[in-house]
Amino acid sequence: MPAAIETVMKPRAAPAGGGLRHRKRTAGLWGETMIWLCGGALALNLLLVICLVGLLAVNGLSCFWQKPLILFEFKDGSWALGEIHETEFVKNADGRSADGRSADGRSADGRNGADGALRIKVRFANVDTGQQDFGWIDENTIERRTEPVDAAYIERFEWSPFIGFPKEIRRDGAAATLDGGDIYKTVDRILGEKLQLRGVIQTFEKEQIGSIDEELNRLRLRKKALVGKSGADAEGQTEILRIDKTVESMNREHDVLEKKLLELKKGLESDVLVLETAAGAKREVPIGGIARFVRPNDLGFGGRSILYIRRVGEFLFDNPRNLNTEGGIFPAIFGTVMMVLLMSFAVVPFGVLAALYLREYAKQGFIVRLVRIAVNNLAGVPSIVFGMFGLGFFVYMVGGSIDQLFFAESLPSPTFGTGGILWASLTLALLTVPVVIVASEEGLAAVPRIVREGSLALGATKFETTWRVVIPAAAPGILTGLILAMARAAGEVAPLMIVGMVKLATTMPLDGSPPFLHPERKFMHLGFHIYDMAFQNKNVDATKPLIFATSFLLIAIVTAMNLTAISLRNHLRRKYAGASV
Repeated sequence: MPAAIETVMKPRAAPAGGGLRHRKRTAGLWGETMIWLCGGALALNLLLVICLVGLLAVNGLSCFWQKPLILFEFKDGSWALGEIHETEFVKNADGRSADGRSADGRSADGRNGADGALRIKVRFANVDTGQQDFGWIDENTIERRTEPVDAAYIERFEWSPFIGFPKEIRRDGAAATLDGGDIYKTVDRILGEKLQLRGVIQTFEKEQIGSIDEELNRLRLRKKALVGKSGADAEGQTEILRIDKTVESMNREHDVLEKKLLELKKGLESDVLVLETAAGAKREVPIGGIARFVRPNDLGFGGRSILYIRRVGEFLFDNPRNLNTEGGIFPAIFGTVMMVLLMSFAVVPFGVLAALYLREYAKQGFIVRLVRIAVNNLAGVPSIVFGMFGLGFFVYMVGGSIDQLFFAESLPSPTFGTGGILWASLTLALLTVPVVIVASEEGLAAVPRIVREGSLALGATKFETTWRVVIPAAAPGILTGLILAMARAAGEVAPLMIVGMVKLATTMPLDGSPPFLHPERKFMHLGFHIYDMAFQNKNVDATKPLIFATSFLLIAIVTAMNLTAISLRNHLRRKYAGASV
């Protein structure tokens, strides 16, 4: 081949160092691309979280705002009264609902063309009269809408709300005299008296009758213990006779109080409000059974705002009513927070001690690696498995042993041998201890070796170095594990259903009666409360707003507890900044 042609066909050599610069430039582009992708993914996740929390907040907090009552006049001459909750467009030929009928049983007699029609979701309430609580009305069946100022929205203690028109007040079967001829003013006055009476009854039941019941139960158990231990012993028989006389005296006092309580309860039913529905049916509602009497169409913005604040306060600080579909959720809030706190007190010592041993004292080798693998695997075990373990170990074994040793007179009724907030907290502590161990080990590993050596060089022992130097410096990492554990424990429901959580707890684990803290008692939980309202209640339309509100509250409580722990962690991190942690 000629030299000229061979020179032309040879590839031209790359400039010196050009390939290295090209690879660096390519690597730099890939690095920037990955940074932007990670940043975009983080921004998307934050946006989704904000949207979710915003959805819960809007749908949950709006349910406490009082809606106007609309009186519907239909083309067939019938009437209906209720709150508008939703409006949707139905895309079908005649605008009818799926079954061809409106919610209250009337046929949709009009046509809106092939494009479809609007239908309105209305809360009619009055379920004790046989009416459907929520239902759909086809827009083409409505002749006219009005907002009557005399329409009343009545919240009751034992039934869902009643919507109607007040007509008369009866006292002991006879028509009562109205204050100035105004039935609404009279209802407000009588309702205030009945609510005060209801408070007196609750205090009477709890403090007087309740205290006697507790003392009678204590004496019964004491007598049972004496019979089992003393037998025919003279001293024991004397004590038993004394207990019998005391019980007899207390039973007489209890009967007197029961009669007085019955008279008080009769006072709740002495005044009756006669209501008329939009369809013309009449219903008698005891004023003592009314929780709130409202005329929505007569309220201005200020009145609605005050009512909104009162309902939010009731939601946060009152007990549930009407099968958990109305009222407040304070027992669930209290139970959730107390369980998380008890879990935190239990999980931190276990997790920190295990991490200290693995990092500071154990000889690194096969056994330690095996333990770390086991700890990591525990984090992936389903929570229901921990619930079954808690039931078998804590409830039946530990709780049953405690009953045999200290509460034998109460058997066969268990005291600690049944589900309670203590066993639920310990079960969740086992569930979250792997997270605390891993985070604590990372915090301990972040403490520089020179800090330990400096402490030992100054004459401190291994224990003093660990207790006074290493643990304070590793506290931010330990608190990180606690934050993760609290967040997971607050949302767990499945294991708690086995070891002490209930739908409704009449007494809370912490109250004013000695010994004040009652770890054996069952408790309510916000997570289970949400599940119960969503899947165990037939009237989903009524509970759906409360589900949003309770879910938003659960997120707010978890966030508040986490922020408290984060602020403490940041304080410790600034305090020990010189230790490079």
